[in-house]
Amino acid sequence: MRALNKHTATKVQRPERIIQFGEGNFLRAFVDWIVFNMNEKAGFNSSVVIVQPIEKGMIDALNAQDCLYHVNLQGLDKGEVVNSLTQIDVVSRALNPYSQYESFISLVEQPEMRFVISNTTEAGIAFDPKCKLEDTPPASYPAKLTQLLYHRYKHFNGAPDKGLIIFPCELIFLNGHKLKETIYQYIDLWQLEEGFKQWFEQSCGVYATLVDRIVPGFPRKEIDSIKKKLQYDDNLVVQGEIFHLWVIEAPQEVAKEFPADQAGLNVLFVPSEEPYHERKVTLLNGPHTVLSPVAYLSGIDIVRDACQHEVVGKYIRKVMFDELMETLNLPKDELMKFAEDVLERFNNPFVDHQVTSIMLNSFPKYQTRDLPGLKTYLQRKGKLPEGLVLGLAAIITYYKGGKRADGADIIPNDAPEIMQLLSTLWATGCTHKVAEGVLAAQSIWGEDLNAISGLTDAVTACLDSIQEKGMLETVKTIL
Repeated sequence: MRALNKHTATKVQRPERIIQFGEGNFLRAFVDWIVFNMNEKAGFNSSVVIVQPIEKGMIDALNAQDCLYHVNLQGLDKGEVVNSLTQIDVVSRALNPYSQYESFISLVEQPEMRFVISNTTEAGIAFDPKCKLEDTPPASYPAKLTQLLYHRYKHFNGAPDKGLIIFPCELIFLNGHKLKETIYQYIDLWQLEEGFKQWFEQSCGVYATLVDRIVPGFPRKEIDSIKKKLQYDDNLVVQGEIFHLWVIEAPQEVAKEFPADQAGLNVLFVPSEEPYHERKVTLLNGPHTVLSPVAYLSGIDIVRDACQHEVVGKYIRKVMFDELMETLNLPKDELMKFAEDVLERFNNPFVDHQVTSIMLNSFPKYQTRDLPGLKTYLQRKGKLPEGLVLGLAAIITYYKGGKRADGADIIPNDAPEIMQLLSTLWATGCTHKVAEGVLAAQSIWGEDLNAISGLTDAVTACLDSIQEKGMLETVKTIL
C-alpha cells in the first residue's frame, strides 16, 4: 500500500488565498471540501494554508501527508444511498504559529491572500486581556487575527484593496458580530492608530455564518477497508454526512468573490442569518428533542428506526410539518426542502444515532428548541400543538424511571437538581402535581409555564394517557 503524499498522488499548485485557523475534522470535511468543489467546478483556483490555533495539534500528521487526505461522505441524497471517497488537495501547507511565528505572520504579506476562515470551538472567540501585540503569537484566536490584520495594514501601507474577508464557523449565534466586537477590544487595548481602525472598518469584512454538517471524524471501524479501496495509507480520512449547509450573512459582492453557488453547493449569501438559525433550531433540533423520549419510551433506540416506525415516524412528521413548520417565516417551499433534507439525515443508514445521547439536558433543549414554537403555534392557531405537548410529557415521564414498552429498565440521567425535582414530584403520585411542578420550575424555564392557557391540563392528560395506555397507544390518539 502506498504512502499518501505529493509524490504518489496528484497535487496541483494553486495561489494561497485562504488562511484557515483550525485543522480539525469539521473544517477539513466542510470548508476544505467546499473549496475543493469551487476549484473543480467554479474556477476558484485557490489553496488554503492551515494555522494550528493552539500549541498542540495535528499539523505534523497533515504535513507528513503533504496535506493530502480523503473525505468519506455517507448518507441519503434524494433517496439514493451515497458512500463516496474524494481526495482533497486544496491545503498547500500547515503551520504552527508557536514554533513557526515568522512563517505565520508573513502569510499576510502575500498580496493575493484574501480570506480568513476559522473554527476554534465555541470558546475560541473570546477576549483575553493578557494578550499583547508583541506576543509571538498571542494566545487567543481574535488576538492572533488582530495581529495579522495590523501587520497586513502596515505591510501594504493601508492599501484599501488589501483588506481581508473573514468567515468564522464557530458554533455561536452571530459569530461574526462577536468576533468583530472582540477585534475592536484588541484595537482599544493595544491602542492601535485610528488609520488601522478605519482600514479594518472599510476594507475588511467580518461576516456571521451558520454551518451545518455532521462530521463523525476518523472512521476507526472502517479504516482498513477504506485504505484497501483507496490503495493509500491515508491516516487522515475524515467521515461526514452528505448534507451540507453554509449560510453567510454578507452582500452579493462577497458571493462573487467566493463563488460557491456556481459550484452547485448549498452555500447561501443572505442579508440576515437569523431566520436560517431559527429554521435549523426549529426543524432539526426541535424534532430531535421530542422524538427522542417518545421513541425511547416506545422501545426504540436509534433515530433512524424511529423515523421508519409506522407510528413514531408519523409522529415525527406531524411535529415537523404540521406544527413546527407553521411557526416559521421563511418561504414554504424552502422550509419543505429543508425539512425533507432533515428527514434524510435522520434516516442516514450509516449513522446509528442513539436517542439517549440526545436526551441529556432535555428540559433546557426543549426550552430553546420547542417552547418558542409551542407559543407561536398557540398564538397563530388558537390551540396547543398536540405533538409538542406530548413530547414534553414524554420527557417528564422519562424522568420517572421504571420500565419501558419492551420491559427494559429506564435509568434517567441528568443534572442532580433536575433528578431531585422530578423524583420529588413523581413521589406525590399525582400527575397534575407533576405537570404543575415541572411547568412552574423557574430554574428550568425562566418563567411559570402554567400561565400558558391550557398547557397544565394538556400535559396532565398526556401523562395520564402514557401511564394508562403506554407511549405508542398515546401517540396514536393524536395522529
